Amino acid sequence: MTTRQHFSIALPGRAPLVLGERTLVMGIINVTPDSFADGGRRFDPARAVDAGWQMLEDGADILDVGGESTRPGAEPVDAGEELRRVLPVLEAFAGRPLVSIDTYKAVVAREAIARGAAIVNDVSALQYDRDLAGVVAESGAAVVLMHNRGRSHDMYREAVYDDAAAAIRDELRHSIEAAVGAGIRIEQVILDPGLGFAKKAEHSYQAVAGLDRIASLGRPILAGPSRKSFLRAAIGDVPPDERDWATAAAITASTLMGAHIVRVHAVREMVQVVKVADALLAAGLRQRTGPPGSAV
Repeated sequence: MTTRQHFSIALPGRAPLVLGERTLVMGIINVTPDSFADGGRRFDPARAVDAGWQMLEDGADILDVGGESTRPGAEPVDAGEELRRVLPVLEAFAGRPLVSIDTYKAVVAREAIARGAAIVNDVSALQYDRDLAGVVAESGAAVVLMHNRGRSHDMYREAVYDDAAAAIRDELRHSIEAAVGAGIRIEQVILDPGLGFAKKAEHSYQAVAGLDRIASLGRPILAGPSRKSFLRAAIGDVPPDERDWATAAAITASTLMGAHIVRVHAVREMVQVVKVADALLAAGLRQRTGPPGSAV
């Protein structure tokens, strides 16, 4: 259990994103035919929009809209197809909820920001498309830099670590330096350890357990363990849509280790999970810093 730092991140055209007072929940909207977690059930834009409004009703703070599956082994899609998938969803939300665009492409990010997206969630930490940094810097959008190595088809070959948490921390430090060097203000940056990306199961568990070490970089943390395959190392060969109990455990651990945002599929259930985890964090803080409470 760790003490979570507090941040205020300026966003274009809306109030700042305040992080640290409680854990925020980011709902996942994959407008793709090959999503590993829902089998492409939200590929239709109208269904994706309905799912997003339901997530907001269930307590989501942020909606993360993506039009290309980046799971290991997924085939890339071109920018035109990605835009065809995500723009109707973004236009339907019309900037009312806080929306993140899950993309590594500069052209997709630019069009999404023009339609109200205020966060760019990049699985490559600005490595796949060098023009993306300029889009983020110019727009003032927040950016999530996710730890990753290689591409979807070969990332597991890169899963070699002596100390996974230390390597993730050090490589994200380089990502921050590259982002700042490209004109992005450090205050725009959020970090993601990239659970399941270029990592074997044991590396993802080490990353969750070592989130406090990654937080030492002085930026807020987004954790995304939801329904991922690394959970099978503990629970066996359970299909993705039956991994929400396992997800709840990983979300709790992530929160207790300092995550500011958790990215999830089952919003209603995980909102309850983070409320309890936040209460545990608060109780631990009171025990460490305040007078002892009364017995219950």
